[in-house]
Amino acid sequence: MMTKHKERNRNLVLMGFMGCGKTTVGRSLSYRLQMAVEDTDHIIEEMEGKTISEIFAQQGENAFRKMETELLVRLRDGASRKIYSLGGGTPIQLQNQALIRQIGFVVWLRTTPETVYERVKNDTARPLLQCEDPMGRIRELLDRRSPVYERCADLIIDTDDLTREEVTETIARAYEIFLAGGE
Repeated sequence: MMTKHKERNRNLVLMGFMGCGKTTVGRSLSYRLQMAVEDTDHIIEEMEGKTISEIFAQQGENAFRKMETELLVRLRDGASRKIYSLGGGTPIQLQNQALIRQIGFVVWLRTTPETVYERVKNDTARPLLQCEDPMGRIRELLDRRSPVYERCADLIIDTDDLTREEVTETIARAYEIFLAGGE
């Protein structure tokens, strides 16, 4: 496997659409690799003292996206060798794409719209899905975000038919090659 980006921190970055398994896989990788895992949405919630839904409602999506960019700068410049789980929309900002690549080895957990819908259909804490046609919204957002995810990713894993353990092991092996400087 070839890595796209030479000068990067030694972090492991998980990205993908909501419901793709970033939280679950992040916890599993944390145990497997003996690394701390942090969710960028949770970091922002703690910093702001509000939920993501409250930030969207009170300050708007643009304010939230600015918070994400500021956080990515801190992660890039901070301690290395952690697992970061990014919010699903984090890579859509152009400046965030370069920052994400600098933070570490980037894995896109790719999933189909149908799988996403099944996983998040009852989750009222997803502000972007509080609409009349959540499945249509999922398709629209995935169509727009997928090319961005692909540009940022060092590794793409189609997670729909894999177990958590299979995804974890695939990522762990690829990350170890990255750390060793392998191609």
